[in-house]
Amino acid sequence: MRSADIPLSLYVHWPWCVRKCPYCDFNSHALTSSYDPSHQYIDALIHDLKHSIAYAQNRELISIFIGGGTPSLIAPQELERFLETIFSLLKVASDVEITLEANPGTVDTAHFKAYRSIGINRLSMGIQSFNDELLKRLGRIHNSEDAHKAIKIAQESFENFNLDVMFALPGQTLEELKFELNEAIAAQSTHLSFYQLTLEPNTVFAKHIPDKIPDPDVIYQMQDLVTSSLETAGFEHYEVSGYAKPGKRCRHNLNYWQFGDYLACGAGAHSKVTLKDGTIVREARFMQPESYIKHAIKDSAVAHERVVAKEEQAFEFMLNVLRLREGAPLDLLSERTALSLDDIQPGIAKAQSLGLMPQPLNRFVTTDKGWDFLSDVQEIFL
Repeated sequence: MRSADIPLSLYVHWPWCVRKCPYCDFNSHALTSSYDPSHQYIDALIHDLKHSIAYAQNRELISIFIGGGTPSLIAPQELERFLETIFSLLKVASDVEITLEANPGTVDTAHFKAYRSIGINRLSMGIQSFNDELLKRLGRIHNSEDAHKAIKIAQESFENFNLDVMFALPGQTLEELKFELNEAIAAQSTHLSFYQLTLEPNTVFAKHIPDKIPDPDVIYQMQDLVTSSLETAGFEHYEVSGYAKPGKRCRHNLNYWQFGDYLACGAGAHSKVTLKDGTIVREARFMQPESYIKHAIKDSAVAHERVVAKEEQAFEFMLNVLRLREGAPLDLLSERTALSLDDIQPGIAKAQSLGLMPQPLNRFVTTDKGWDFLSDVQEIFL
């Protein structure tokens, strides 16, 4: 394993939203006043980023992803200041993918054009649904009209944009999902992320389970409908929830699933980096925004750091690469971890005996049965 050959990305976390959604388990917090934290927070991000320079080992960033929260709340001039700092401190690939997440309820033409002009070249919008009633149940701040307006603005400003859409929503029927799919396809985005609603711990939905969640059989039908509809429309189902037009797969997410390295900055942000000696290190920043800012300004934004032990690497590797429908080449294991194929052969043999991985194994990939029971395959390597 040569750490210098492992691709490198950067994740940036913006922790604020207009309102916290009841299904959301991300590190996000509702803005409680008209105060704009952009300047102070960007200062903290810059301090945090400087901490990570050594981890880059002179590698180029292939992607930058600004997630949240609702990063489309960031003042464009402050985001420009941060991007300029990134380019001054780190090597950046000439064709770097720079993604910004956006909420349709915070979108206007001027902001989108400003983001595009400062270097953002990929947009990811959290549409979630085109059905006003379902949007209300999800606690979203936008309605279907806002969604269509935001999509039109995105089409005018960005050649490459993603829409996030959810299914298996409270009370949702297959017919309603067909409507969602038709609307998503008509938006002419280059990428669609279709996520099944899950009741995550420590969310409002987990404490107060909504009525009429579709049963497992209906959810299975919904997943089949999503896949067949989007593939018919020319999208490649390349990852569990990811569907892309040819050549438009999300480079940032692909680096995660291929067990690449990524720096991170921002409240609660997690990084994974490989040192020159092959040691894999994971870091987590302070989660509460105020605490994060206070520590980052003092160059101590990292709350937790741990080394990924060799015996943990098989599960972490498989947890990621098996999310890819086409899997990953066998030699990627030794290129990205301290393991050899022999180290994980018992797990492979078990998965093959259950019909979850193919025989012979030419790539790290599941069978169709294994794809349907992906978490079971991944847990074999735990």
